[in-house]
Amino acid sequence: MSEPILIEHPPAFEGVAVVRFNRAEKKNAITSAMYRAMVAGLQEASADPAIRAVAFLGSDGCFCAGNDMADFLAHAMSGTTEPPAAVEFLKTLAGFDKPLVSGVDGLAIGIGTTLHLHCDLTVASSRSLFRTPFVDLALVPEAASSLLAPRLMGHQRAFALLVAGEGFSAEAAREAGLVWAVVEAADVEAETLKLAAALAAKPAGALKIARDLLRGNGQEVLARMDEEMVHFSRQLQSTEARAAFEAFLQRGKR
Repeated sequence: MSEPILIEHPPAFEGVAVVRFNRAEKKNAITSAMYRAMVAGLQEASADPAIRAVAFLGSDGCFCAGNDMADFLAHAMSGTTEPPAAVEFLKTLAGFDKPLVSGVDGLAIGIGTTLHLHCDLTVASSRSLFRTPFVDLALVPEAASSLLAPRLMGHQRAFALLVAGEGFSAEAAREAGLVWAVVEAADVEAETLKLAAALAAKPAGALKIARDLLRGNGQEVLARMDEEMVHFSRQLQSTEARAAFEAFLQRGKR
């Protein structure tokens, strides 16, 4: 069985590490083990001076369908007070000290959308769809998206995306500032890696300072993540969330 998260170092793109979702049979839905693998990959990339940029990629027609609902339902029904494995990943992502780029082809659902709020450049195929059905699952926004999205795209667009659960096409995401460029599906990976390699080739010290200035106060982002997670964890244990998850899983069996 292939690993659901691959950490790659493409030889044609010097200084670039790739974090690739590799669970296409499940639409790259993320399990706890996958979150832990991504944390390890990011930590290794941060510690390796030869890696100067990281790219997130998915598979053909699907970037990431969000959290694995069976995994989340098991967590919700366990009665544990431990936070979901996503928490460490999100904090590692928010605090990552090198450029992050992402390439999206097809579905980008839930964290498959909010992840890009922490990326510096995102390329999407023209057939991509961004959607965050948090409230439909009786949950709340995560990844500091409740802070970052309104700043990026204004209240109404952010509300449509994060609360109303409206889907954004690739062009709508570009107009909202979530995406840098829209290309054909066949070009997503190459264009994403070219951007990552171009960033990796820049003077590292100046790039870090410029990136830090643009990104602003990281503590504010982490504080909002903590605030969101209090609500998210409570909702995850709620009766309405369990009912929503079970209904989702039943729909998947039809």
